Order: sequence, then C-alpha cells, then structure tokens
Amino acid sequence: MEERDGFQSSSGAKSFEDLLVWQKAHLATLAVYRLTAGFPQSELYGLSSQFRRAAVSVPANIAEGFKRRGKADKIRFYNIAQASLEEARYYVILARDLGYGPPEETGALLDETGRLLESYLRALQSPTT
Repeated sequence: MEERDGFQSSSGAKSFEDLLVWQKAHLATLAVYRLTAGFPQSELYGLSSQFRRAAVSVPANIAEGFKRRGKADKIRFYNIAQASLEEARYYVILARDLGYGPPEETGALLDETGRLLESYLRALQSPTT
C-alpha cells in the first residue's frame, strides 16, 4: 500500500478501512462515544446527540468518498468530513468549558484526524494524482 504524508493512498487501498485517515476518524468517533456517555442525562438530546452525529459523519464521509470515482466527487465528500470534524472540535471545547469530563483524548484524536485528512486532500488535489 502506498503511503504519503501519514496516510495510505486510495489507489493502494482495497477498502476504506485500509485508509489510515479513516482508521483515526473511527477511533475519534469511539472516543466521542466514550466521552458523551458520561455527559449529564439532560444532554442526551442536546450536546451528546449533536457531538455524536458530527463525529460519525467524519468516517462515514471518508468511507463514502473512497468509493466515488471522480476526483471532484471524492474531494466533495472529504470536504464534508472536514466540516463535520470542525464541528466536533467545537463540541470538545464546549464539553471542556461545561466541565463534562476530560476531552483531551478526544480532542487529540480529532486533531490527528484533521491533519491526516488535510494531507489526504492535498495529495488528492495535486496534479500528480
């Protein structure tokens, strides 16, 4: 599998699960679920639900983009993943400021996913791909 800038290119990957960026996004989503499990019951339909929805959107859009054939279509789904990632990053800040548990692990995983996704997009947009 070809690897550049910390991710495996989709040209060598057989499945979206082979992509390092998807693997990190999945780990970040699991961390969000662990973190939100400790939120107050009053947040069940508020912050917990929104945070989880944003987190799930990241690996889901990476997976959907993986199967898209056109470069522009792939980029569109990866951009949606980036937007959801930024939304989840805000929820880390909000959870921290509300005192809803230690969000450091979750924030670090989201940051790492963001760096990988940015590298993945840069490589995809380069004229050599």
